Amino acid sequence: MLVLAVMTALVFVPATGRAVAGEDNFRTLVDQTGRRVRVPADPQRVVALAPSITEILYALDCQDRLKGVTRFSDYPESAREIPEVGSYVYLDLEKIVALAPDVCIAIKDGNPKSVIRRLEALGIPVFAVNPRGISTVITAIGQIGRLMGREAEAEAIIAGMRERIQAVENRVALAGTRPQVFFQIGIAPIVSAGSDTFIHELIVKAGGINIAGKYRGYPHFSKEEVLELAPDLIIITSMARSTVFEKVKAEWEQWERIPAVAEGRIYLVDSNLFDRPTPRLVDGLEKLVRLIHPYLYEDRPG
Repeated sequence: MLVLAVMTALVFVPATGRAVAGEDNFRTLVDQTGRRVRVPADPQRVVALAPSITEILYALDCQDRLKGVTRFSDYPESAREIPEVGSYVYLDLEKIVALAPDVCIAIKDGNPKSVIRRLEALGIPVFAVNPRGISTVITAIGQIGRLMGREAEAEAIIAGMRERIQAVENRVALAGTRPQVFFQIGIAPIVSAGSDTFIHELIVKAGGINIAGKYRGYPHFSKEEVLELAPDLIIITSMARSTVFEKVKAEWEQWERIPAVAEGRIYLVDSNLFDRPTPRLVDGLEKLVRLIHPYLYEDRPG
């Protein structure tokens, strides 16, 4: 089946401009991993190999050129209607090739190198981004904007993000305390986010202390450990299984001796605002500030 799909894709490659275009219709860009990639000057058929890349392409108003996405590409809602090519960890090579893309946009942390190499061996360019924090998410947006010929749109998005981040930093500078935050992203076992995650960076920028920040990756905790740490806030991420997370919240609320429970500061939030490297990370940052330092948003005389 794969051989047939590859042959079919190659038959239709001229329609994408890759096989018949002259050298003037190509250019070489350096992607975020430092690779030099020869790409079409004006790519019209793009496959996004991660949900975050899908979101960025929509933000750049390039959705009309988006021919394939990975599973969980659910924002905006219309992205669900685009053909899927597997998950970003388990890509379906046959489906990707059948879409005859001009270029695939990959993410270093997640996409399997073996599939990327096979795509390139078939003559399909793969441009990769490597967002590791807010600053590198901004870089990724700029690079994808350049790849797609949407530099002005990318700059506008970046300027808006920076302005909102600065506004948060100015507000947080007025805070007199830094509450301790336990951010729960897994239920059984209890999982949090360590110092090398987007969540950690957002908590710190929002004026909090990440209880799990002394660890890297996604450390596991027992319930007893969390109770001993006595967080001022507990934030639980929820997606489709909201009823499950409501149950987790109710379980924490039984432990009235910890500040988060005594002060009624256990919150459910949308996980995609905190762990998906897109412009919406700033939405997550603003949400966190309002949860950690709500008084900073209260109207005060003068």
